[in-house]
Amino acid sequence: MLSDSLAQQKQKLRAKLRFRRRHFAANLDTMARLTAFRALPAPLADLVAASGPVAAYAALGSEPDILPMLTGETLALPHHDGRVETMDFRRWQPGDPLVKGPWGTPQPADDAEYLRPGLILCPLVGFDRHGGRLGQGGGHYDRFFAAYPDIMRIGIAWSVQEVDTVPIEPTDARLDAILTEQEYIVTGDRL
Repeated sequence: MLSDSLAQQKQKLRAKLRFRRRHFAANLDTMARLTAFRALPAPLADLVAASGPVAAYAALGSEPDILPMLTGETLALPHHDGRVETMDFRRWQPGDPLVKGPWGTPQPADDAEYLRPGLILCPLVGFDRHGGRLGQGGGHYDRFFAAYPDIMRIGIAWSVQEVDTVPIEPTDARLDAILTEQEYIVTGDRL
């Protein structure tokens, strides 16, 4: 029997990890929910402070909500002009409206100012300790990372989204670090 293609392996892993993430987030106790992702660990706090605009995201579904730990920072959120392969980042601050983007994700309004982030905090479907990341599958972050390889990349996930090895394609960009509700994992040599 032939093994599954890499794309099929990734799709099966996404389904498994999305289920795991949903179940985990739905069963968090009250105290864990109140404390998860509410404060930056010291090394990441220093990096955020030194990086200029920080790219974050508005959590969707069971994704970790990181916006409360970024108060006082200049933030940029992903923005899609349509169902296209590219994305950019636009300024957002608490209180600004979020609109439903073409992929169903909350994003800044079309007239929000473009920003080039100095650091990207990106949501994950899965990760490994070598910086492998599994995203939603559209390649938007990978294309942005390829266009701006100097920008530090920090993945955000619940600890249950960790796997031994993420299947990697040549176009997949590795992470510099991962933040979970339990730990800050440095994966690359840029930090």
